[in-house]
Amino acid sequence: MPGTFEGRNIILTGAAGGIGRAIAALLSEQGARLLLIDPDGEGLDAMTKSLGNGPHWTVTSYLESPEACGAALSSVDGPIYGVVHMAGIFEKHDLSPEAREVYDRTLAANLTNGFDLTTAAMARLVTDQPARLVFASSLAFRRGSMGRVAYSAAKGGVAGLVRGLARNLGPRALVNGIAPGVIETPMVRQIKQERGEAMVKEIPLGRLGRAEEVAGVVLFLLGPHASYITGQIINVDGGLINS
Repeated sequence: MPGTFEGRNIILTGAAGGIGRAIAALLSEQGARLLLIDPDGEGLDAMTKSLGNGPHWTVTSYLESPEACGAALSSVDGPIYGVVHMAGIFEKHDLSPEAREVYDRTLAANLTNGFDLTTAAMARLVTDQPARLVFASSLAFRRGSMGRVAYSAAKGGVAGLVRGLARNLGPRALVNGIAPGVIETPMVRQIKQERGEAMVKEIPLGRLGRAEEVAGVVLFLLGPHASYITGQIINVDGGLINS
C-alpha cells in the first residue's frame, strides 16, 4: 500500500538531531524521498543507513548563505513537495557586548537560513497542489529562555517568518511552524543539567516530550488533513504554554 508521501521530495534540515531523526524515520516509512541536511556528516550517514525506502540524499552543510542553500537543493531530482526546517543552534551567553558574536551566529543558524532555504526552493516547489513548509520555533519565543536571549529572539523571528511567508506564498504553499517544549533530546540535556527535575513539575502532563510526538505533528502539517491550515504555530509542549 503506497505511503502518504510516496515519491514526494521532502527537504529536512537538522536531520541528524533528535527530532530530525524521528521525522526522517516517519517520512521514510510513508514513502518520501528525503534530502537530509545537517553539518554532522557522520550523523547523517549513520541515520541514512537505518532508513528504508528511498532514494534518500544527504548534504553536509551549515546552510550559511543563499549560495549554500541553493547548492544543497541541487541534489534533489524533481520538484519539491515539502521543506521541514529543523536546523538551529542552542548556545548559552551572557548579556555583554562580547555576546554579539553569539547573537549573530544564533540568528543566522536558526532564522536567516530559513529565509534563504525558502527562496532557494521557490522555483522548485510542486505545482499540482500546495507545497508544505514547516519551520521549528520553540516555546522560548513565548516565554523566553534563561541565558539564551539570542535563541529566544531567533525563535520569535521564526514565528514572524512563518506568518509572513504564509501570507505571501498562499495559495501556492501552506506554511506553518511547530513550537516544541522540553523534548527528550541531546540538546535538552543542557537544560536538565541546569534545572534538574524542577522543569518537569511545570509541565501539566508531568513528563518530557518524545521526539516521535513532535514528528507526528510535522507529518500532520505535511499531509492532506492539514490542507486548510497555514500561518500557524503549533505548540507541542505537554500543556506548558496554554494560550
